Amino acid sequence: MAIVECVPNFSEGRDMSVINKITAEIENIKGVELLDVDPGEATNRTVVTFAGDPEAAIEAAFNAIKMAAELIDMQVHHGAHPRFGATDVCPFVPVSDISIEECVALARKLGERVGNELGIPVYLYEYAANQPERQNLAYCRQGEYEGLSSRVGNSKWIPDFGHDIFNAKSGATAISARDFLIAWNVNLNTRSTKIASKIANRLRERGYAKMSSPGKYARDDEGKVVLTPGKFKGVKAVGWYIDEYQRAQVSINITNLKLSPLHEIFDEACQLAEEFGARVTGSELVGLIPLDAILEAGKRYMKKQGVITGVSEAQIVHTAELSLGLSEVAKFNPQVKIIEYRLRKPGILASMKITDFIDELASDSPAPGGGSVAALCGALSAGLSSMVANLTFGKKGYKQYNTEMNDIAVKAQSLKAQLIDLVDKDTEAFNEVMTAFGLPKNTSVDQAIRTTAINKANQGAAQIPFEVVKLMPEVVKLAGVVAEHGNRNLTPDAGVAGLMAMTAVRGAAYNVMVNLQSLPEDEFSENLKRETNKILNSVDAEALEIKKAIEKRLWI
Repeated sequence: MAIVECVPNFSEGRDMSVINKITAEIENIKGVELLDVDPGEATNRTVVTFAGDPEAAIEAAFNAIKMAAELIDMQVHHGAHPRFGATDVCPFVPVSDISIEECVALARKLGERVGNELGIPVYLYEYAANQPERQNLAYCRQGEYEGLSSRVGNSKWIPDFGHDIFNAKSGATAISARDFLIAWNVNLNTRSTKIASKIANRLRERGYAKMSSPGKYARDDEGKVVLTPGKFKGVKAVGWYIDEYQRAQVSINITNLKLSPLHEIFDEACQLAEEFGARVTGSELVGLIPLDAILEAGKRYMKKQGVITGVSEAQIVHTAELSLGLSEVAKFNPQVKIIEYRLRKPGILASMKITDFIDELASDSPAPGGGSVAALCGALSAGLSSMVANLTFGKKGYKQYNTEMNDIAVKAQSLKAQLIDLVDKDTEAFNEVMTAFGLPKNTSVDQAIRTTAINKANQGAAQIPFEVVKLMPEVVKLAGVVAEHGNRNLTPDAGVAGLMAMTAVRGAAYNVMVNLQSLPEDEFSENLKRETNKILNSVDAEALEIKKAIEKRLWI
């Protein structure tokens, strides 16, 4: 699922009634979640963070900017922070399954709406900039609000969207796409800011001053101090002393996780600390972090330990937490600190206890039913294959299969997660059908709307179990490999993985077919029927091989 973060800054940090009305516009939009509201009295500015579906994020941002334009009068605004508009800046930030280029498109789409519909001049900056000099926010904002009137008629300052006017009440707005910024502190076992600064200087991209001789900086031909570059691109860092913790810290901002992963910076900080006679004792995250950054760190440390990485996501996150010392000064709560977890809404069925799920299944309610159970069987199959792979990895007599078992376990974990998600989606699809049947049918218009809704709901009800069917060849294949190469002591488990996979694919296919019976025999139905039968035939052949492999091992 694509997730984008949006961080608008509003020129009001003192009147909470105004701030609350602006943030309410964000909370009213389905598909996004308000993550943080940080008002500053001295700056008279509020930084708001929300995230969610890209299109919903555009709508939430526009509504918030519109409300800010109604409530904030820049003619009377004063604060310590540079600003030039009621909504000063509004950047989009990629979090997961979305590129920076797609965020640029979001920024331009929002900018066009703000300029055309609200009459606010819009300047695009950073990745969204149309002019090289406007990549720098400070350039776009120079002269601040007080200098906007002098821009009118100057070709240098024609806005990217909106008319070349001076909007006295709302000023101008800068809209962009930028990389995710991670604020992170590395803790040291010393009170020395000098040591912390030395480490920071060598980590950060800007680097540190080169010395020509003891106590004397090296300078170039123009007399400027020559800098020795630091190790990590897209990293800013400074050393300071924190009285609350009675220790020095290296405060780090990371703007490019691909070039400078968390774990690499941490390991380098540990090495530098040792060189300077200190030690890194842990770290703390300030604000939120994308899930991928934590998972990458956890997997990297697991690989260093020589252990299998095909384990649950929770275990990988826990490994990252321990390895980076994220709970040293305050408990690291993944559900609060990881953006995707803040947005993730666990399925009602998937989050039930087993006994509660079975009780619900056994009730007089028609859902959950066979479709949800088929998806669950698929997840159980993937889970068993992962278990066998985990308990084969590194075992005596099976080390030649280590790479294969690790790959299987990783893939199985991914399939398991997808299938668990489909447990709830199947029931939700059934409920959509029931809702469509409940629509009014009093008039011919009502009847037409109802018929369209029923057909659309039935298509969805057929499509969801087909998603299970499509995943099952991979699930069956995993069961086949662990049946043949897995730990012999776990042969029955591999066999059950195969049986569960067969139940899943056949059960899901039944649900595809029954829902197709309620639809016209059109291209959609014919394609789904043909693809379902094709997959069933291929899986049947694979299942026969698993049966042979299992029984060969057990009946000797």
